[in-house]
Amino acid sequence: MPVPSLELSTALPADTDADAVLVFARRAVDGAEPLAPGGFEWIAAALTALGAKGAADEVTKLVAPGDPARVVVVAGLGDTTDAAAIRVAAGAGTRALASATTVAVAAPADADALVAAAALEGAGLGAYAYTRYREAPAGPGRIVLHTGHDADAVRLVRVQATVAAVARTKDLVNDAPNDLPPAVLAELAAEAASAAGIGVRVLDEEALAAEGFAGILAVGGGSSRPPRLVRLDYAPAAASVHLALVGKGITFDSGGLSLKPGASMVGMKSDMAGAAAVLSAMVALAELDVPVRVTGWLCLAENMPSGHAARPNDVIRMKGGTTVEVLNTDAEGRLVMADALAAASEEQPDAIVDVATLTGAQVVALGNRISGVMGDDDLVGEVRRAADAAGEAVWPMPLPADLRALLKSDVADLANTKLGTVVPGMLLAGVFLQEFVGRREGDDAPRIPWAHIDIAGPSFNSGSAWGHSGPGATGAAVRTLVALGEQLAAR
Repeated sequence: MPVPSLELSTALPADTDADAVLVFARRAVDGAEPLAPGGFEWIAAALTALGAKGAADEVTKLVAPGDPARVVVVAGLGDTTDAAAIRVAAGAGTRALASATTVAVAAPADADALVAAAALEGAGLGAYAYTRYREAPAGPGRIVLHTGHDADAVRLVRVQATVAAVARTKDLVNDAPNDLPPAVLAELAAEAASAAGIGVRVLDEEALAAEGFAGILAVGGGSSRPPRLVRLDYAPAAASVHLALVGKGITFDSGGLSLKPGASMVGMKSDMAGAAAVLSAMVALAELDVPVRVTGWLCLAENMPSGHAARPNDVIRMKGGTTVEVLNTDAEGRLVMADALAAASEEQPDAIVDVATLTGAQVVALGNRISGVMGDDDLVGEVRRAADAAGEAVWPMPLPADLRALLKSDVADLANTKLGTVVPGMLLAGVFLQEFVGRREGDDAPRIPWAHIDIAGPSFNSGSAWGHSGPGATGAAVRTLVALGEQLAAR
């Protein structure tokens, strides 16, 4: 869907010709305290009259005195005025202005450049609307941040690229699965990547078979729409660090022969959110000329039941030679990811990060707003710092060595899950993936630094809208991956 134009202005927002103005207020002892610049002195009395508190996610609509055609939205910040709070509040504000054409965002007068940038980014994220299949307000087409900081200080180009990357991810995840089989997603990925100067190679089913990607082929074998693997390569000349990103791209997950209950299939179009996040983050990094080499691996398959589908007790010889007994065909994401992790490892990158809507256990453990991250301690720390900078919630989880025994198979090197007992499913999936992360060259060499991000809950909002997250796809992990690439480039 169209991305709003994001601009800056040094004029007072009270003098804007925009049809809507967004200002902020924080919680105070006696109600909401507006942080509006000159020209909005009337807001404080209006908020008091309406009983507004300035609480986080509180949005109050007002009409400007003497100008009934102009709406003023006051977005509550709660008790803090940092970048994270501003970003969320700005998103909540623009979500309430879906019918506006132009929105003026009034940065708090004392906001530093980081906070001002977060206000514009949040407003851009909240303005997203998905309208492919129905007529609905498309959201504001133009958002102007009124601030004393210039474009370089707020890194305007970065804000624009990041908002566009999240919107691209949301579009792909929101698309109906009948319109987005693996081949179509691969084609769209190739177009977006090529336009950004990223190298692309798409492996069809014949190439997958020839190169040993049996996990991807097994998962996609039950569908009439065959799987794909897309390899992306962003390789700027100035790069001194090589990051590999692996994204799960199950375009629809029925569970295969281990069929999900009907109600549990609803929303499974979002099972490709990891691949969409990797694609979009790489496009943003390329558009921003970040000096870090990034190779992306998008594992695309549709998990369907048929006479050609993988069966429980099938044994798959994965990329790299490890054999896996399939005990549950609904534990399919780890199979496509394992192939790509093995392939990524062959190139000996400095770090590997994978992103996947991998387990329902993630939602049980951390809910719908916090992603689980696990793996090498130092790299997990890097991911956490990137997520904090981006304003995305992640939480570190362990990979207990004793869980490896639960993946024992009587006939293969390991099984893809454990049946018949209660297990920590998010952690067990991570332990499985770890088996396919390669080592540095040499028999006793350490494993390549690796981190796994489980975004099963945060990738898709099936509940009430909040902050800059409306219903449907959220674009989870995109901004974290962009920040991570920048961090690694700055080493």
